[in-house]
Formats: sequence, C-alpha cells, structure tokens
Amino acid sequence: MSKIERKEREKQLRRESILDAAESVFFEKGLIASTMDEIAEKAELSKGTLYLYYRSKDDLYLGVICRGFDILIGKLSEAASPDVSTIQKLLNIGSAYYNFSQKHTHYFRMFSFLESPQFHTMASEELLNESHNQSKRAWDVIIDVISNGIKDGTFRENIDPVQMAIILWSNATAIMKLKDRKDQFWIENLNVDIDTVLQKSNAMLVSTMLTENAKRYYQPKL
Repeated sequence: MSKIERKEREKQLRRESILDAAESVFFEKGLIASTMDEIAEKAELSKGTLYLYYRSKDDLYLGVICRGFDILIGKLSEAASPDVSTIQKLLNIGSAYYNFSQKHTHYFRMFSFLESPQFHTMASEELLNESHNQSKRAWDVIIDVISNGIKDGTFRENIDPVQMAIILWSNATAIMKLKDRKDQFWIENLNVDIDTVLQKSNAMLVSTMLTENAKRYYQPKL
C-alpha cells in the first residue's frame, strides 16, 4: 500500500468514525437538539477537526441518512429476488420496507429530512446529491419490478412504472408514519389496526395494476 493510499484509507476510517459518533447523537437527540460540540466530544475530536471532514451538522445528518439507505436498498433488492413471481416481489418489497421501518426506526424517521428542502440551507451539494442518488437506487428497485411486470403480462401496459412506484411508496410511507406516531391512538379510539390498513391498502393498489389474466391467479385480501 502506497503512502497516498494509506492516507486515503485513514481519512475514510476517520470519516466513518465521525459518522458513528454523529449517528449515536442523532439517534438519541434528533437533528435540532444535537450540536457539533456533542458530536465532536463523542468522536473524541476537536470541533475544528470535525469541520475538516464535514462542514455542517446537516452534512453529518445526510451522511447518516445514506447509511440508512444502504441498509434499505439491500433489503429491497433481496425482496425483489428473481425466484418468486412478479406480484410476490412487489408484496415482498412492501414487507421489507415495513420491516425496515420497525427495525431501523431512527433511519426511517430521518428520511423525512429529504422531504424538507427548507432545512437544507447548510447542506453541501455533495452530500445532498449523494443522498438523492441513494434514494433513487431504492426507487429503481421498485420501478424495475413494475416495468418487468408489464413486460411479463402481470401488470397493465398503460401503467407508468415511475408514477405507480410513487403511489405505492407514498401510500406505504404515510401509513407507516401514522403507526410510528400514534399506533395506540388508532386502536383505542377507532378500533383500527394500522398494520391491517397497510396490508389492505397495498393489496388494493396492486390489484388495480393487474391484467385480466393475472387477476385469475391473485386474489387480494381486502
């Protein structure tokens, strides 16, 4: 290993160590309440050194978000395994996203930051682009499944894969946020189980995509 390669490796290890510290602080306190001083202390670095690697708290937040996307993309790709039917792939993707939201709740909550551009004033273009590229990779898994489903005759030809992916993702995200924030409220006040609502809404949306032939093999549980 050359001197330059060794220095680059050491720099990357330091960046990961800083992200470890930032992740711990963000998970505990959230973005607004966290400070660069706390992160620097957690990383056992001076704040000046911290700024050599990440220019703002927003950049650190985005760096942690990208970690979450790495996990999510892996789960979605696994769910889209080629050894199951197209319909099952899409349902598996929905389950994988739900399981991610439950097991990695902090990451799931942090994703909302990308939906709030008014808070990106201190974020660098580099980290914003990286996080958006990661987000796109997640979208592409769903879009590819829908596109292939059109080709194999499972889904109707007049469906736009990108539009349908947005509908499915947005619907699931909104319902999972309801569960995350007020799960007991829906049970105690409306006698509604949000998990059941999510399953039924996914089934309903998938059923609207099916060709007449595919409907013979898939009966959604509504």
